[in-house]
Amino acid sequence: MGKQKFIGVVAWAVVALGAAAALFSAARLPFAQLDARFLLLALITVVFGSRLTVQIPRAKVHASVPDTFVFLTLLLYSGEAAVLLAAAEAFSSSITFGKNAITIKPRTILFNAAVMACATFVTVWALRFGFGSLPELAGRPLSSTYFTALGLMALVQYAGSTSLAALYTAYKNNESLWQTWSRHYLWISVTYFAGAAAAGIIAKVVGVLNFSAILMTSGVIAIIYFTYQRYVEDVKSSAAQAEQAERARAEAERERAEQAERHVGELSHYIAELERTGRALQDSKEHFRHAAFHDSLTGLANRDLLTENLRFVIERAKQDRQSQFAVLFLDLDRFKNINDSLGHTVGDQLLVSIARRLEHCVRDVDTVARLGGDEFAILLDGVEDSLEAVQLAERVLETLTQPFNLRGHEVFTSASIGITLSSLGYEYPDDLLRDADTAMYYAKLDGKSRHQLFDKAMHAHAVNLLKLETDLRHAIEREEFRVFYQPIVELDTGHISGFEALVRWQHPERGLISPSEFIPLVEETGMIVPIGMWVLREACRQVCQWQWQSPLNRSLTLSVNLSGKQFAQFDLVEQIEQILRETHLQPQHLRLEITESVVMKDAEAAATMLNELRAVGVHLSIDDFGTGYSSLSYLHRFPVDTLKIDRSFIGRMTESEEHAEIVRTIMTLAANLGMQVVAEGIETLEQMSRLQAMNCDYGQGYLFAKPAAGETAGALLARKSQWETAVALPNLNPAIVERGRLHLHSA
Repeated sequence: MGKQKFIGVVAWAVVALGAAAALFSAARLPFAQLDARFLLLALITVVFGSRLTVQIPRAKVHASVPDTFVFLTLLLYSGEAAVLLAAAEAFSSSITFGKNAITIKPRTILFNAAVMACATFVTVWALRFGFGSLPELAGRPLSSTYFTALGLMALVQYAGSTSLAALYTAYKNNESLWQTWSRHYLWISVTYFAGAAAAGIIAKVVGVLNFSAILMTSGVIAIIYFTYQRYVEDVKSSAAQAEQAERARAEAERERAEQAERHVGELSHYIAELERTGRALQDSKEHFRHAAFHDSLTGLANRDLLTENLRFVIERAKQDRQSQFAVLFLDLDRFKNINDSLGHTVGDQLLVSIARRLEHCVRDVDTVARLGGDEFAILLDGVEDSLEAVQLAERVLETLTQPFNLRGHEVFTSASIGITLSSLGYEYPDDLLRDADTAMYYAKLDGKSRHQLFDKAMHAHAVNLLKLETDLRHAIEREEFRVFYQPIVELDTGHISGFEALVRWQHPERGLISPSEFIPLVEETGMIVPIGMWVLREACRQVCQWQWQSPLNRSLTLSVNLSGKQFAQFDLVEQIEQILRETHLQPQHLRLEITESVVMKDAEAAATMLNELRAVGVHLSIDDFGTGYSSLSYLHRFPVDTLKIDRSFIGRMTESEEHAEIVRTIMTLAANLGMQVVAEGIETLEQMSRLQAMNCDYGQGYLFAKPAAGETAGALLARKSQWETAVALPNLNPAIVERGRLHLHSA
């Protein structure tokens, strides 16, 4: 605070001196000598002077170009006019810079004006003492005295204007006077001497040129100064770039020095650690080994450590047949649901809790490992037979059925466990884990929370499944799929009302593959979507062709099943509309079949999709109706035209009156809702007779025809009159009845 007060006192003292100099000069101002040229010169200096300044490179100060005009006033008019003009110009420039730097204080503005008034006052009286009247000197011929006067004028003005400012700045920044002067003001000297020289030349020119020439000369001087300003800006830009490069180099050097210092510190610390009984090094090695071979979340062995242990026990079992072991592969059931509903933090806590329970289920010689995600494995070392492994699996399942209390949530989980034994003779750990994983997959298929012992048949099936998947992907490219057609018959007339399109795979090596073998895999891999759309397009094209072959086929319908993945496609309606346009099949001739289980997964969304499909004009059927899902409460909300009774009900219909009553109930329900009924899987005359008695609308099954290729189905249509007669007659022709099945002579 004392320092700030002293700085303020010095500043106001300079302001007082400047004011005294200005007042003294104003009192002695020779108004009679001031003409229009002086007024123009003063106007340019005060109004435009602040715009004719140059920032000195590497300094936070500006050199005022109007110093030339101050010198010119001193040479042509009087020193008093020069003092007042210098003060006025400094005051105007300070205000202009203040607009760009809002933190400038009024005291600073007055200080700048006072400095220039004092400096010019000293310059005027120094020249008068040395050379007398300067206007008189300027009017004489050129001489060494004139040039000496110009030099003295520039030097005194430079020293006077910078000494006070340098003294003020040095004290304010705790610097030496020379350090402040050299960094901020040394470069300014060139502008003062250049300004004095320019003023001296103009003063001589005034004597021989008119007023217009003076204005032109002033323009030339302005151009020179603006050129110099551009030069200074370039210097400043180069200096800034150099300064930035210097800072970057210094920063890089500092970082390298710090890094080297850190390395030296680390090395010193490491050397110090190496110098201590060698225990710290051993502990470090153990720490890194533990981190490399253990799961970071649960602390259990990881896959790498389990693999190492498996290599050891496999080699040991080769040497000693009595040394047997088993591996249990665990996968949690519905773990994703817990993660999605309660969050990953709770999911991680569950994994840790399961790890602790698994450790309590095994012996010290056994290894419990987390393989990743929700998969665990147990190496059961030293078993006599499969019974021990099965007993451990049952103990683990029992332990996991107990609830987990995680952050206030009571969580229940279970696991599916696959077991494999070393007695099968393994060479590599990966093969052993693979087979245990395969057995676990079969355990999940059995209903979860179960265990399954691996056998060779599972491996063969897994290999076949993998090959089947590979062949399936090639089948799409090689166009190996075929569309087969099974007729749908009106039971009261025997009339073929339409066909159901069914996909078949013509394998190049295995021949025709059953749909039950490849359809589940197609569903699982998602290939059902492109295959299903191909079947729909091909079947629509074929049925449209049959319709135009004969007027009797105009009302022929096509039934195509939509899988769950197809039904979930957001652009399903657009795809179906596109196929109908391409194949020219009318929408009312297409019946889309969706299984009951698919529509009941999300009844609300299904209702929306069914309404969109119905708006296209196609007919809709619920397939496999009555199998496991209760859709009665939603059935009236679905825009469905047909119910297809599942073949399981038809097959048992003649076994007991109870099963027949189920079929009758479904048909009554459909009639009340205004729906038609199709009975699937009709294989005997008795079944057909019972369905006819119940007034069932349509039927399909092996009794009428097996699914066949397009050529065979087309031939069936060509002989439909014979077919209708055979079905409609009460006493069927013995010639076309064989072992309770109905066949056409040439079909």
